[in-house]
Amino acid sequence: MNRIALAAACLSIAACHKSSSKSSSEPDAKLQSALAAPTRTDAERARDKFRHPAETLAFFGLKPDMHVVELVPGSGWYTAILAPYLHDKGALTITMGDPNGPPDKESTKQAQEMQKRLASMPAFDKVTTVRWDSQNPQLGPDGSADMVVTFRNVHNWIPAGTAPKVFAAIAKVLKPGGVLGVTDHRAATDQTDKQVDDTGYVSEAQVIALAKAAGLELDARSDINANPKDTKDYPHGVWSLPPTYAGKDVDHDKFTAIGESDRMTLRFRKPR
Repeated sequence: MNRIALAAACLSIAACHKSSSKSSSEPDAKLQSALAAPTRTDAERARDKFRHPAETLAFFGLKPDMHVVELVPGSGWYTAILAPYLHDKGALTITMGDPNGPPDKESTKQAQEMQKRLASMPAFDKVTTVRWDSQNPQLGPDGSADMVVTFRNVHNWIPAGTAPKVFAAIAKVLKPGGVLGVTDHRAATDQTDKQVDDTGYVSEAQVIALAKAAGLELDARSDINANPKDTKDYPHGVWSLPPTYAGKDVDHDKFTAIGESDRMTLRFRKPR
């Protein structure tokens, strides 16, 4: 009888664990609502089938009461989801360039556009901005963030030589137990700095090594954003694919059929 009881107890624990794991990786209702929020454009929604934002953020473990830092958000594709999701109970900090910088600089133009976007709707009114400097990244007070997320940025930091500094800053701003979520264009093998610069692809092993050197541990990886159609051998690297289409009309239909790049999706954790 004791063996039967023990077996039943083990099965019960296993079932609870399985249920907990499943629920933690599924988008909650608030996240689904954020995907439909007016903060997003139709053009942004059209990319959901490639970028799987709900599944990606759920995999990272996003919760509505977290303080999240988003690094180099570009035009704000993910910001438009995170801002309404975190608005009531959480906090969102994003990094951006200087809107008053040199007018011919791309980062200045991007910062000006982001500034306009943040002022356009009440859902953005609690977003905090910090000046981005990859040579000396300052992301906020030490141990103040529950989560840091970065989407398709590591391949820029590696050839620039700033990746170790950025990962060190991430580790500093995270609370013990905090999470770093990363997606990027996935190379099949390790790449030289020049190959990363030329193609935009970087290996999972290289990203994991950078995180490990900063004191972060790989917690899980996912193929949510995998794309087996991506052969990674194009004239303009990853930028041959949508949405960039660097080759313009050359092989446009071919690249449309492939879709966006094959991407790693990695979750790291700062040790407690």
